[in-house]
Amino acid sequence: MMNFKKIIILSKQIASSLLKDKSAKELETSNLFSEEEKEDILKRLTEEDKIESRLHLKSKIDSKADWQIIKSKLVMPKKTYRWQYAAAAAIVLGVLSSTYFLKGNSLGNNINAPIIVDNQIEPGIDKALLTLESGEVVELVKGVKYEAEYLKSEGEELVYQENLKKQVVEEEISFNYLSIPKGGQFQITLEDGTHVWLNSESKLKYPVYFIKGNPRLVELVYGEAYFDVSPSTNHNGAKFQVISKGQNVEVLGTEFNIKAYQDEVNIYTTLVEGKVEVSSGEIKENLIPKQQSILNIENNVFAIAHVDVYNEIAWKDGVFNFENKTLKDIMMVLSRWYDIDVAFEKKDLETQKFIGALKKNYSIEKILTIFQKANIINSYEINKKSVIIK
Repeated sequence: MMNFKKIIILSKQIASSLLKDKSAKELETSNLFSEEEKEDILKRLTEEDKIESRLHLKSKIDSKADWQIIKSKLVMPKKTYRWQYAAAAAIVLGVLSSTYFLKGNSLGNNINAPIIVDNQIEPGIDKALLTLESGEVVELVKGVKYEAEYLKSEGEELVYQENLKKQVVEEEISFNYLSIPKGGQFQITLEDGTHVWLNSESKLKYPVYFIKGNPRLVELVYGEAYFDVSPSTNHNGAKFQVISKGQNVEVLGTEFNIKAYQDEVNIYTTLVEGKVEVSSGEIKENLIPKQQSILNIENNVFAIAHVDVYNEIAWKDGVFNFENKTLKDIMMVLSRWYDIDVAFEKKDLETQKFIGALKKNYSIEKILTIFQKANIINSYEINKKSVIIK
């Protein structure tokens, strides 16, 4: 039976086929997989389709056209970047690995039955709380429309009217707050056209409009946000700045991710496109694409590392992409998205590591079963919104 290494190789080949229009010869899957493995791949991934289609795929498994059923099961990245290949491979890997783990691959067939007392856990949804300058709090939920004088929402994104014509002094700037609870996510387009994705348990403070000629300043009070900044050339050279827990990020127009959660001592700033300057106290460093700065706010230690960009920002595309993460770190991420409390029966379970991509719309039981099939955990228990890892 196929091992996980082969699944990774196959994921890359499928992604290459879908994104780069690779030919059958370049894929060469027939040299990698046995006939039994080919049959198993197609049986699992086309189980809803007709047997005739399954046999057709088996006979031509090397052809790009014959991966269309697989392609139909994927949600590919919407934007094209230098890292799109890795992004696509990660998503394909999530589909393949979960398919095999959940349907009885050789990575683990004999598992201990979990204990489910009362499962009240659901994946996160689009939701947020908008605090207006008046102090009024508006609940934003997917499927519910909201509209005011200068803003509107369809329930997934909050959009401010661009280029508001206001003649005011700086002291009169009005601020709004967008708070994302556990089990939520939301997007916002600011008045200058900057687009922001906010992850679970995050809070953004921002002006209703930006004063012409002044820096465009916002604050990530806590949490995680991905910024697609409107270029300074569109705003008379005005720079865009993000403050978070004593750190300042200054940009001209670029895309980057900031992770600054309340229960973590590190602030992670990952640059996707363009150039940013990260500063804190006497520290001041420039980042280039694929670099991540790490600032420890307790001891003021600062470091820069090269990272796989998509691992850091996959969350905004509906994917958890874990690269050699410990189970403790993984469950911290999942606890925010599923709004759950997590406990480990044994301390050594916290250090178990997992590599793989998981879709954010998976049920918590499906994810935990993947871990169990991969021999990361022995079993688990769910009682209402509490999870015990065993």
